[in-house]
Amino acid sequence: MVLLLLLIVLAVTVASTPLLDRFLGRNAGWPIAAVFLALTVMVALQAPQVLGAGVPLEYTQPWMPRLGVDLHLRMDGLGWMFTMLVTGIGALIMAYSTRYFPSGRRLGFYFLMSLFAFAMAGLVLADDVVLLFVFWEITTIASFYLIGLSGPSASRPAIRTFLLTAMGGLALLGAVVLLVVRTGTTQLSVILSDTAWTQDTAFVSVVALLVIVAVFSKSAQFPFHYWLPDAMAASTPVSAYLHAAAMVKAGIYLAMRFTPAFGDLFLWNVLLISAGLITAVMGAFFALQQNDLKRLAAFSTVSQLGLLVAVIGVGTPQALVAASVHTVAHALFKSALFMVVGLVDIQTGTRDIRKLGGLRRRMPVTALIAALAALSMSGIPPLLGFISKESLFESFLHAPGPAWFGPLAGVLAVSASVLTFAYSFRFVYRTFFGASRSEEGTKEATAGEARGSFWAPAIVASLGGVLLGLTVPILDPLVNEVAANTTHVTSDAHLVLWHGFNAALVMSMAAIGLGALVASRSRAGDALAGRDFVPVSGVGVFESLYSGIIRLGKRTGDLTRTDSPAFHLGAPTVLIVALAAVAVIFGVDLPPAAGQTSFGLDWLLVGLMAAAVLAAVITRSRMAGLALVGVAGFTVALWLLFLGAFDVALTQFLVEILTVVVAVLVLRRLPKKFHPVKSGRKALTAVIAVAAGLSAGIAAFALTGRRELSPAAEYFLENAPADTGGTNVVNTILVDYRALDTFGELVVLGVAGLIIIAVLHSSGLLPVHGSRRVVVPSSNAAFSAEDNTVLMRTVGRYLMPLLVLWSLYLLFRGHNEPGGGFIAGLVGGSAFALLYLAAPSDKRAKIRLAYPAIIASGVLIAAFSGFLGYADGSFLRPLHAEIPLAWGGYFHFTTAFVFDIGVYLGVVGVLLTALNELGLDRGSPQNGEAENAGADPEKGRDSETDRDTTVLDDSTTGGKR
Repeated sequence: MVLLLLLIVLAVTVASTPLLDRFLGRNAGWPIAAVFLALTVMVALQAPQVLGAGVPLEYTQPWMPRLGVDLHLRMDGLGWMFTMLVTGIGALIMAYSTRYFPSGRRLGFYFLMSLFAFAMAGLVLADDVVLLFVFWEITTIASFYLIGLSGPSASRPAIRTFLLTAMGGLALLGAVVLLVVRTGTTQLSVILSDTAWTQDTAFVSVVALLVIVAVFSKSAQFPFHYWLPDAMAASTPVSAYLHAAAMVKAGIYLAMRFTPAFGDLFLWNVLLISAGLITAVMGAFFALQQNDLKRLAAFSTVSQLGLLVAVIGVGTPQALVAASVHTVAHALFKSALFMVVGLVDIQTGTRDIRKLGGLRRRMPVTALIAALAALSMSGIPPLLGFISKESLFESFLHAPGPAWFGPLAGVLAVSASVLTFAYSFRFVYRTFFGASRSEEGTKEATAGEARGSFWAPAIVASLGGVLLGLTVPILDPLVNEVAANTTHVTSDAHLVLWHGFNAALVMSMAAIGLGALVASRSRAGDALAGRDFVPVSGVGVFESLYSGIIRLGKRTGDLTRTDSPAFHLGAPTVLIVALAAVAVIFGVDLPPAAGQTSFGLDWLLVGLMAAAVLAAVITRSRMAGLALVGVAGFTVALWLLFLGAFDVALTQFLVEILTVVVAVLVLRRLPKKFHPVKSGRKALTAVIAVAAGLSAGIAAFALTGRRELSPAAEYFLENAPADTGGTNVVNTILVDYRALDTFGELVVLGVAGLIIIAVLHSSGLLPVHGSRRVVVPSSNAAFSAEDNTVLMRTVGRYLMPLLVLWSLYLLFRGHNEPGGGFIAGLVGGSAFALLYLAAPSDKRAKIRLAYPAIIASGVLIAAFSGFLGYADGSFLRPLHAEIPLAWGGYFHFTTAFVFDIGVYLGVVGVLLTALNELGLDRGSPQNGEAENAGADPEKGRDSETDRDTTVLDDSTTGGKR
């Protein structure tokens, strides 16, 4: 239960951030940091079991049992280490954020940061590949929004980061699907221990490549390295947590987690080692070129991640020990360095090291923090970074492959470390030592030390590297357990500060000595800074590819881009005719009919439908065409009714009615008649339409009744009452068996309603016919709209409540008799449509209900009923209860009914949206007020002075007044 409690606490923290932000503003970080610290202590208390005894913590809860997907959580040594980083570093960054930002609310920041922490914790604890993928994608989404929070300038970096990391997510999804299909399980630990799938070299290579793409995209490895410096558009706390200590570690975690399966695969070894070392050297060189402290730290992160990926690629227990030590060291010194960047930026107003210098005297604590973090990153004893670097060097010397490959890898690792020392020296020296380069009177010239509450989190992180370096043997249980988890080989490593004189020590000394030489000879990197040694940049390549893909898409779309329905219908029409021709030419052997394929009534309905369609084709009036199409639709509904599909028939009737109502609201804004069409085109389209119609009709007639009831239909008919407690099989399929599909459709329907509101409020509609009005006297004035709608309003006054009651009746009975949430919602919407159409004007017709809130409440209620299903093990799993009745017997209650209520509200809300938004005449002056000039605003009637007038369109007077 510890694992579930951890995720629940993090989820509650995420949910509480809006309230904390409202009352505490930027100080909301303090209680969040306290929660993270408490969780860190809770996880640390599990060390005796997880690290000491080597017994993982596990928790299982059914999630999607029909798919075999469970909420399976597991904390072994690897999960323990990463969970400690997520909560521990998270606590420091949350506390740091309270003083980094100015006073006031930080709307969205703490929510997204907490959401990211929740997703990262879920990611490293997930023992189900589907669950792991879900959390992986949440980190991508949270990162996108956190980058975008920084303002308009961060929009493109956020998009670039999202697209690249989302591509890695798709690769991971592909690997997940392949693994589940091959192994027959979604449990990660079972998949990794199953040797069957690893025997197929081609299969395992494909899966390994997909996982490598996911790792490289998330951990900014070449050629995807550019997104991490680009993401520095985000605020410094975001960079310190997501892009230095957390998000980029998701790729490292994934690589370490899959090492048991791919550790002996040559493709895995070569790609990780080569790409990692290239990234390490390249990132270090680019870091040395930077004048912006934040970009320098970003490129240094790229370099350090390259070393981590490369050593994971070595795949030996010793290499995984080195990877685990360096993961901890990197999280400490890099989070501290990013917090130093924020301290310098806030206190001096700049991150440009060309304007800084001499800050050691005015910001001594910040200088100490920067020095300790930089020394650890450079691999200077006795800090933890020195021990991790030595472990890395020793592991590279034993890289798999030819005899020369290990020494070459070691040389490249040393080269990266040489540049690491050089840029670390430049970071500290140019910022805190030497003479001040700022102008007199500027903020950087007068900057002082920040308050203790601001730099305290940073000094904790930097001192962590010192203390762990001096007491490094306490990490032995952790690194050995991680090595055992990631290689399935028992490890007995002993971490010490002094290993004696060996190859790793010589490599460390060479890296430090050569690094000092590079730093001094290049004047701490000034000779390289700002110079373009590479003709292209990662961002430039991305934008070129992005623009090229967009252009290609436009050109491809231009091939079929047209407003002509005939062109769009061409492809399916040709396909239908071609299939019919092939069937006729080659002959198709059909099974015998299972029964009588048609009756006399069928042909009567076909004739009625054909007449309606023919009339719709001939008419010039748009309104007549709509009515005739409605007749065809009603004929289909009658057909369904005669066939016994009452639910479907009723739905068809209601949809046809409401479609006509909504379409009329749109058509009154279009010309009354269709534009004329040339005779030749009419003839051609007539031939095509007849050919396609005959092909489809003959095919339907030939294929109807050629099989018995399907196995799926038989299952539903036989098992629905026992499984769901309902006898209306159609409804039980929608709200019990396929509730997730229905929920998705409900969400889409709700989004469509909101889109209607957004689009029409931003762009509006064409004016209705007669929006431009002319008022002329007439002795034979027509009835006013108020008088003309008396009959309809009288009928509607009594019929609307009956329709609403009928809709509720259909809602309540839907589980056992024809009805349900969708049909009931359509009936309820019809009641409001009647009320709307009976009104004399669009202003009087407006139904003053909060229809966006109705849509939202419908979706939320449906989701709530879904979460209730977790009581029985799965989202949207219906719960059942027998409620005793006072007069005897029992009432069968199911949460599927609650779900149906959500569907009902969603449908009603969307229909209200369509009526109100499409019906309002935004095209006329003052929303239709001019059409009844002098109207009494209270009664809605024309005043006596305008009683004898006739309202005409401009078109009736030839445009003359």
